[in-house]
Amino acid sequence: MNYKIIADSSSNIRRFEFPYECTTVPLKISTDEKEFTDNDALEIENMLVYLEGYSGKSTTSCPNVSDYITAFGDAENVFCITITSGLSGSYNSASAAKSEYESMHPKRHVYVIDSLSTGPEMKLIVEKLRELISEGLSFDEICCAIEEYQKNTALIFSLESLKNLANNGRVSHMTAKLAGALGIRIVGKASDVGTLETLSKSRGEKKAIEDIIKNMLLRGYNGGKVRIDHCLNPVAASVLKEKLLAKFEDADIVIGNTYGLCSFYAERGGLMIGYEANIPATEEETEAEITEEVTEE
Repeated sequence: MNYKIIADSSSNIRRFEFPYECTTVPLKISTDEKEFTDNDALEIENMLVYLEGYSGKSTTSCPNVSDYITAFGDAENVFCITITSGLSGSYNSASAAKSEYESMHPKRHVYVIDSLSTGPEMKLIVEKLRELISEGLSFDEICCAIEEYQKNTALIFSLESLKNLANNGRVSHMTAKLAGALGIRIVGKASDVGTLETLSKSRGEKKAIEDIIKNMLLRGYNGGKVRIDHCLNPVAASVLKEKLLAKFEDADIVIGNTYGLCSFYAERGGLMIGYEANIPATEEETEAEITEEVTEE
């Protein structure tokens, strides 16, 4: 069978560093002065420097229906993963493209996956799809299997700056300024319905990393895959990886970069972590015990 995997560019997937074949469809970041297309040619440092000096309104836009149809190409079976529908219209565009594509090609199939997340959690879904395809499963079997897999993946993040979120209208400018002045990192997660939830307000990077690990353990992380994407912060990403490997020495942990869309939201210093949480935390492993364990290291 002819299979193709599509992901929008919020997945942080780039051909030059991602080990699996996946076609990406770019989102865009816009201000009153400039527009940035989230593709391989985008220079992240230049975009961030510009945005750090920009005080006006900024917006993001998703791929349109024709962008997705072009990406589908002539594939018989397409799996298309999008950023959470709670933050973007990308899922709706892909769904409309699916309907049009299947009406033009009645024998072809498109399965659109709302990741309810973004970035490195989307990478995990793409990797799992490749694994399922290599096992020779049918299209319907893969659809069912990926739905089950998605129930056991999660996203947690740490933000050093909230400036772009304020310019985008998602938080108040006063909140963004106060967090920056106090050196507060916002640690949050993608919720089960695809919205962003704050978990803690951590003073400094060290505390933020402790809070990330604590919340991963509470969610049931037990040594599965971890994908860490950072926004120009390789040192913090490496520290997090080392601390996780100290607990789970055989864990499959890969560090990558945020690109256009995720760099816009995570900003310089931000961390995004997608991970497998297959085994729920036991009743005995309470939040207090996990907090103490992480802090003592």
